[in-house]
Amino acid sequence: MQNFVAHFSVLMDKLTAWLTILMSPSSLLQFSLIAVALVIALWLDRRLRQWVADTLGEEGKATVKSIAMRGSQRVILPLTMLLIVILFKGILTSTGSQVWLFDIFVPLLLSLAFIRIAVFLLRRAYTPSPLIRAWENIISTSIWLIVVLHLLGVLPDIIALLDDLAISVGDKRVSILDVIKVSVSIVIFLVFASWLSRVIERRVMNSRYLGISMRLALSKTIKIILLALAVLIALNSVGVDLTALTVFGGALGVGLGLGLQRIASNFVSGMILLYDRSIRPGDVITIGDRFGWVQELRARNIVVRDRDGVETLIPNENLITSEVTSWSHSDKAVRVKIKVQISYKDDPEEAMNIMKEACNHPRVLSEPEIAVRLLDFGDNGMNMEARVWIEDPEAGVNGVRSDINLAIWKGFKKAGITIPYPQRDVRMVTQAIGSEA
Repeated sequence: MQNFVAHFSVLMDKLTAWLTILMSPSSLLQFSLIAVALVIALWLDRRLRQWVADTLGEEGKATVKSIAMRGSQRVILPLTMLLIVILFKGILTSTGSQVWLFDIFVPLLLSLAFIRIAVFLLRRAYTPSPLIRAWENIISTSIWLIVVLHLLGVLPDIIALLDDLAISVGDKRVSILDVIKVSVSIVIFLVFASWLSRVIERRVMNSRYLGISMRLALSKTIKIILLALAVLIALNSVGVDLTALTVFGGALGVGLGLGLQRIASNFVSGMILLYDRSIRPGDVITIGDRFGWVQELRARNIVVRDRDGVETLIPNENLITSEVTSWSHSDKAVRVKIKVQISYKDDPEEAMNIMKEACNHPRVLSEPEIAVRLLDFGDNGMNMEARVWIEDPEAGVNGVRSDINLAIWKGFKKAGITIPYPQRDVRMVTQAIGSEA
């Protein structure tokens, strides 16, 4: 605690000295000129952003030209302000005035330009999203503040204060500085591992020698391994004893046993689905009362899109433990049955010819051939069935059935063949009252 008080006292003395210097007349003059430089730089930055927006307004692709122009937006403000500050500094130097504040702002503006362009290029490696854009501003501001504190000479004192704020965990001393170092190290290594996994994933997904399921499985496995290695290397780089992770592993095992077993089960089931290739993106499946197309395989679930455009997230565990009907597992060709009943007054052979002619649909395959059968004799008429094969069930089955039913109806109507209504014979039994007497 004594070290903390001493370091805090030194820090406050430095900040007080800086405040006294900043309130001097020469400092106020330099601040005024820096404010003028900021206003001019903001005006130029706005004009450039408008010009870039007008130039790339209809250009949606990420070309070298668009990347270069959008990247220039990040540096035009600090670089323009830097040039104006250097100009003002030269003027004050020629008059013999103090320029110590300009000497601080020149490296600050250079570092700001470098940080903004570096973070922008890093963001290009990831899918654009509002979260990434927000983190871009947070990272840029944090790094720039560290540079400011370093140039002001107070960064070592702040580091000492953070190191003094510590607690003891067993025989280990953990300070706020240690937590920050571990967090920053993990973030840096995770960012690098994530970028590397994306590069490898693109190579694997573009492979022509692997199936889509195997490519997805390899991509996810490589990503998990890289992220795990990144965390371990980050912890080791800041001096964390990795043997202490055995305690964490035991706690994780207890957590899995108590409440995370379903999450672990879904994760393992997802890896099984990827490696045994039983479910693949693009497959047409029915699970329970859900029929649709597999859009995406995720670590915890799959995304199935039905014909209404509704996407359902089905846990991977359900696909392992439940019966799943795949319409396109080994062969996309499926058979469609169209059932029709005709009256006993009509000619079944003529009806069969009409049904066969009606089955000539653009989506119906020529092989296997169209088959029309007289199945049995029902209560109200003769039951007939047409059987056709299609190879694109993902485009819908009922559409083909509807078109063929409509063609059969038109053919029957033209030939005078009727589809009977249900018929019942009703017998009226009358008995005189008191006849039993």
